[in-house]
Order: sequence, then C-alpha cells, then structure tokens
Amino acid sequence: MRSLWTSTTGMSAQNLNMDVIANNLANVSTSGFKKSRADFQDLLYQIMKVPGSPTSTDTNSPTGIQVGLGVKTAAVTKIFTEGDIVQTGNTFDVAIEGAGFFQVTLPDGNTAYTRAGNLKLDGSGRVTTSDGYPIVPEIVIPEDARNVTISETGVVSALVGDNSTSTELGNIDLADFINAAGLIAIGKNLFRDTESSGVALIGTPGSNGIGTLLQGYVENSNVNMVEEMTQMIVTQRAFEINSKVITTSDEMMRTVTTMV
Repeated sequence: MRSLWTSTTGMSAQNLNMDVIANNLANVSTSGFKKSRADFQDLLYQIMKVPGSPTSTDTNSPTGIQVGLGVKTAAVTKIFTEGDIVQTGNTFDVAIEGAGFFQVTLPDGNTAYTRAGNLKLDGSGRVTTSDGYPIVPEIVIPEDARNVTISETGVVSALVGDNSTSTELGNIDLADFINAAGLIAIGKNLFRDTESSGVALIGTPGSNGIGTLLQGYVENSNVNMVEEMTQMIVTQRAFEINSKVITTSDEMMRTVTTMV
C-alpha cells in the first residue's frame, strides 16, 4: 500500500524537523547563534492519468490522476536575522549592529567567521574568541594599556603607559557574504565559506552595507522560544497523524488478508 511508505516519509521528515527545533532551543542562550529552519518538498508522483488526456473524441481530462509518494527534506536553512543586543559593560564584548561577521584564524591557518562578539585576551594580549582563536586582523593589547575603546568603525585604541593621549592599536574589519545562508556551520559559533556563500567581502564597519560595532554589548541568539514551541506542537501533531495513517493502513491490509 502506497500510504504505508508515504506516511513513513512523513514521520521521517517530522523527526528531522524536531531535531532542528531541539537544536534551536538548546542554543537559545548561545551568543551570536542563528536559528535553523527545515524546508521540505514533495516527492515524485505516480501519474495514473495525464492531465489533458482525451476522455472522448471531444473532451479531455481536466485534472488527471496523480498520486504523491511522500515528502523529503529539501534544505535546513540558517536564518541570519539579528538577535537581541544586550548591554554587558564588558570592555571586550562587541556586538555587530547590522550585517557582517568577525574574522577568526583557526589552528590550521584557515579563516572562519562568527557573530559571537564575547571576545577575550590571551596570555600574549591578543584579542581572541572564547576558544583562543585570534581575530583577523590580529590586534594585541599592551600589558600597560588602559581605557581600551572600540569605535563603531572598528578602531581599537587605548591609553598606553603614562601617555595621556590615546594610541591606536589596530582596526577590526568585518566580512560579509552575498548569501550568508550558504555558509557551513562548524560548531563553536563558527562558520566557513563555501561556493554557495560566495567569497568574503571584507570592509570597515559602517561602510558598504556592513554593520557597525557596539562595545560593551553582546548579540544574543535569534531563537524565539514562543515560535519554536509552536513549531514543536505542530511537528508533534504531524508526526502523530502520520503514525495514525500507518496504523490505519495496517488495519486495512489485515481486513483484506482475513477476508473469506
């Protein structure tokens, strides 16, 4: 029976949808996290009568007979809407207001990208992520630096030693992409570019459509718990109704096989 296999694909799709929702909810407190959405599409159709086929010498079938064979996952898309920006007062918490990503050097020398701006200093004074990966371009804060400031355009400056005038220590550049949804998530709040995302467009914060920086703030996850809970209820009900189809199909098969 087609309905057995069709409903099986439905249960499998809803199970994956629940996995996506669970990951969104698990990261509701993750700085810079971007929620995902599962997209589905119908499978092939068994065409028993082609629409428009002749039904007589003067008439054609207006609709035909097409029986669908289920559903499949088309994509799991990252949604790069901006999360809530919360004030922390921490010197090295930096939020991106608008488009853009911080650039990070991985241990293998490759570059990754992140929206998580809860930056830190390592033992050498380099500005890094929570995992110790230095940002690009590299910025080193001297040991005797004080009153470190990060401007909206990414200029990092501080009072160094006994100087009463501010010293510029470097600039934070941001990367942007034509299709940010094409980035591949590698964990640790990091993304890598792909052919689908396009090459990184590097620029100064506040220019060419790139967002500005806010020192002392951090961007929270863009997960909306109410929306996710609603989607979870819908997904659960869809899973239940597909399992009911399997039960009903089984009962129909049992009736047929027990007929005398």
